Amino acid sequence: MTQELRRTLGVFDAVVVGLGAMLGAGVFVALGPAAGAAGSGLLWGLAVAALVAYCNAMSSARLAVDYPASGGTYVYGRERLGPFWGWLAGWAFVVGKTASCAAMALTVGAYVWPGQAHAVAVGAVVVLTAVNYGGVQKSATLTRVIVAVVLGVLAAVVVVSLGSDAADAGRLGLGTEARSEGGPASAHGVLQAAGLLFFAFAGYARITTLGEEVRDPARTIPRAVPLALGLVLAVYACVAVAVLSVLGAGELGRSAAPLADAVRAAGASWLVPVVRVGAAAAALGALLALILGISRTTLAMARDGHLPRALAAVHPRFRVPHRAELAVGGVVAVLAATVDVRGAIGFSSFGVLAYYAIANASAWTVGAVGAVWVRIRAAVGLVGCVVLAFALPVPSVVTGAAVLLLGAALYAVRRR
Repeated sequence: MTQELRRTLGVFDAVVVGLGAMLGAGVFVALGPAAGAAGSGLLWGLAVAALVAYCNAMSSARLAVDYPASGGTYVYGRERLGPFWGWLAGWAFVVGKTASCAAMALTVGAYVWPGQAHAVAVGAVVVLTAVNYGGVQKSATLTRVIVAVVLGVLAAVVVVSLGSDAADAGRLGLGTEARSEGGPASAHGVLQAAGLLFFAFAGYARITTLGEEVRDPARTIPRAVPLALGLVLAVYACVAVAVLSVLGAGELGRSAAPLADAVRAAGASWLVPVVRVGAAAAALGALLALILGISRTTLAMARDGHLPRALAAVHPRFRVPHRAELAVGGVVAVLAATVDVRGAIGFSSFGVLAYYAIANASAWTVGAVGAVWVRIRAAVGLVGCVVLAFALPVPSVVTGAAVLLLGAALYAVRRR
């Protein structure tokens, strides 16, 4: 089936969708592991992750102008590099982000009702799948509310932390004194931190994967992507500075809930429950955007026959890929009910970096006005993705590479 989706999203809505995806649970949990890897070189790791994310974002935005269809890099890789690379990008996105969905759902459960985390996670998946089923505009409206709540909580954390006596600018490690727990912060530690932090930036892809539902995509997407990314970078930088200045690299690296520990160390224990609510809301926003993006990539792959063609159906009233959304929601609900995906950040980061490596390679082939700058950004993004992917913890690299090889094998079997 080839029915088109309805174009309803303007620049503001597209930016909100990107913010909802990026301001997810990553900022509440990723700072700890990243600080453990880079020590007080954490801010340098954040800068590297932001640079790679910017190159990826601009490559994706440039390609979305030429191919304003659902599917994102799956479509770009297919059209610019060939069917295999499109398939591999779609495979990396769907598999990696499905696991990430389960992680976000379990994060909601852990913050809302720790004793029944799996049950709450399944309930969250069911509710958000129903919201997405009702149309992308409803999803964008709910995302606005979630983004407002999360921004309010993060602002409170920054103000309380930086305004307390516990804050010490000497802990930021912006000079040669940057250290990890084992000694001076190494280049590998900074790169590994950047790879882990990249997990928190990856949401801007949701804007390009919704290309078929954006009004005037040639103007909207190139504006929305860098705007959303810039806003999120500013927020992350403020939060990282605040938390690092209060806790220091060592304590931050050992923290499972760094923002909650930061406000507690700043003498504002009353704010801890608010942070828990913000973390749950952030995870809900990320989960909502993830289900939205995965279902659109599933739709594009089903249209090409890489997945069952029945998943390409578009609802006659709501104009959404309803079967793809129900299928994605069902798989995520099963995972959320049965598995522990606490290690999903590294695995998801590897898959997403592979996905964007293909996006940058696709952008390299574009010939147009300004092609030199397009290629420079694409080259920096491609090299950055490869370096960060292989700087991740060894289990994440091994598992991620095995999943990509499995995807390649499935493609070969299908071709035969």
